[in-house]
Amino acid sequence: MRLDDFDYELPAELIAQKPADRRDGSRLLVVHRDTGQVEHKHFFDVVDYLRPGDCLVLNNSKVLPARLYGVKEGTGAKVEFLLIRRIEGDMWETMVKPGKRLKPGDRVVFSDAPLLQAEILDFGKDGTRIVKFRYEGLFMERLEEIGNMPLPPYIERPSDAVDNDRYQTVYCREEGSVAAPTAGLHFTDELLARAEAKGVELIYVTLHVGIGTFRPVKCENVEDHSMHFEEYRIDEESAAAINRAKQEGRRIISVGTTSTRTLESAAFFDAGKSADASKDADPQANDGCWQVASGDGNTGIFIYPGYEFKIVDSLITNFHLPKSTLLMLISALYDREKILDVYREAIREKYRFFSYGDAMLLL
Repeated sequence: MRLDDFDYELPAELIAQKPADRRDGSRLLVVHRDTGQVEHKHFFDVVDYLRPGDCLVLNNSKVLPARLYGVKEGTGAKVEFLLIRRIEGDMWETMVKPGKRLKPGDRVVFSDAPLLQAEILDFGKDGTRIVKFRYEGLFMERLEEIGNMPLPPYIERPSDAVDNDRYQTVYCREEGSVAAPTAGLHFTDELLARAEAKGVELIYVTLHVGIGTFRPVKCENVEDHSMHFEEYRIDEESAAAINRAKQEGRRIISVGTTSTRTLESAAFFDAGKSADASKDADPQANDGCWQVASGDGNTGIFIYPGYEFKIVDSLITNFHLPKSTLLMLISALYDREKILDVYREAIREKYRFFSYGDAMLLL
């Protein structure tokens, strides 16, 4: 497959620069994959499409205020850091701008008081730097005080106080992402409660969204692209709930591509399990089913057309950038040409795109 196969034209005015007035007030484009029918709804309608017994799987990773503005010690030159991942202790891999100003041995101060400083230790991959932070108190407290939300580059404004709330899901718990799992931004506590009241099982997994979210695919042949690795975790309780649903033939509905990548990364085939509860009494009829393993892992899974999904049945997602791995993932779940037709429909109907944009439900 060619990279251009996943291109489309998007008017710049449809790139959402701010969140909707209310989380669940975003629009929702519902796609029935079996018939090709498309419906135009609002996100608060999503519960109407859920069934009792469905498993709604959400990524509870929390976005770090990972963008830091400081000055180079000795020269006063302004620099910008974007934390990518913690290596160990107080050592982090970071993106720096402008990169040419910072080399091993240089120090950066991020506030008037000496609350947070960094020393450049080494060069990392793709122009990053390995840095060690020094601070007073607790690192995460200093980051909360000084850091800024790492909005993606297509949002052409500085982050503000609104982003501190709206660029996080209402159920975020585990700190570690440098970008939001954006499909979850539409959910409210009330909407989740409505889903539970309907008999939907809410299951939480963790995948810390990495800098690969911001990096474009540069290979002309899609198959040549390599994903950056991201950390994920599925605890025993969540894995057991997902596995029960798979054994009983209930739907797994993934909220976002990050939840999807987590589930598919942890999948394994268990020949001793049945995908149909009615087969349990007859061992001869028990032909096994896909399950997920609990525990911590690192995934570089790349899902594009031709991939056969093991765990995920349906997907709630935002509208993704042209030529992106995220667009390739949803094209694998449905059909590339049909997905691009849906995107053209969304453009005609003036849906809002990307992180703060509207949502789509692929049934």
